[in-house]
Amino acid sequence: MNISGRGVALSLASSVLFVTLPGYIHSLEPLTSIQVIAHRVVWSIPMVLLLVLFTRQGGVLRDAGRRLLREPWLLACFPLTAAMMLIQWGVFIWAPMVGRTLELSLGYFLLPLTMVLCGRVFYGERLTTLQGIAVAFALAGVLHELWLTRAFSWFTLITALGYPPYFMLRRKMAVDSLSGFVFEMIVLLPFALATLWITDSGKVLEEVPRLWALLPLLGLISALAFGAMMAASRLLPMGLFGILSYVEPVLLFAIAVLFLGEAFNPAQIWTYGPIWIAVLLTGWDSARLLRRQARRGL
Repeated sequence: MNISGRGVALSLASSVLFVTLPGYIHSLEPLTSIQVIAHRVVWSIPMVLLLVLFTRQGGVLRDAGRRLLREPWLLACFPLTAAMMLIQWGVFIWAPMVGRTLELSLGYFLLPLTMVLCGRVFYGERLTTLQGIAVAFALAGVLHELWLTRAFSWFTLITALGYPPYFMLRRKMAVDSLSGFVFEMIVLLPFALATLWITDSGKVLEEVPRLWALLPLLGLISALAFGAMMAASRLLPMGLFGILSYVEPVLLFAIAVLFLGEAFNPAQIWTYGPIWIAVLLTGWDSARLLRRQARRGL
């Protein structure tokens, strides 16, 4: 599979993995949202290291570590990217626990538009005709939501505006996805451990032993999903990567309404309908791109 094909496959895989988390988080009760975030950091480290071992990326990780010593500016960047990612993790975990998954999904619907804008402004990327039409449909849906609600929640704004600077900085750093994830988790580990100690998380684990089996799986899902997402962000043009991100909010929306029981305002069909059309157009355009590349490879 060529670079674009691998990038599309990784992007889709990361979306599917990420959207399992809102439902999975409910199985971690009675842990609080803060405790779940801290456990996610702690358990992601051994899981991502296993992933590095399984994919035979140990040499890449060592090379990235040596780069940190040679290029001090990277040492200054990782605390920043770690903080940016922690904010996104916090929103992603907190929203489902307080019944705000629909607002979260709207943020992810907006995210591709901000990614496309970044790709156009900062990287000079151009969209295909179908991609441009897809963005127009998505923008129509977003404008309807703004007209309907007269505002966006913090869950929506943090998601839509927080990720593009993160991806742009990580692309500038040019550190492979798994190594970067390891370094970010190491930066966050002391804060996560302190949080678990202050909130007496050990007592909860003693009272609910099943959490010992569930928490490592939380780390595994996080490591696989984030690794796939970061790999896709480096393999794909920023605009295409952003447009493919529509898959995740569609799935989040379905989970929120069908499985988490969140209310859906019928008037929002004019928000989500155009966006779903954008998703279909994006999928069609991606399939055409991959078929052309496959024919050229023959």
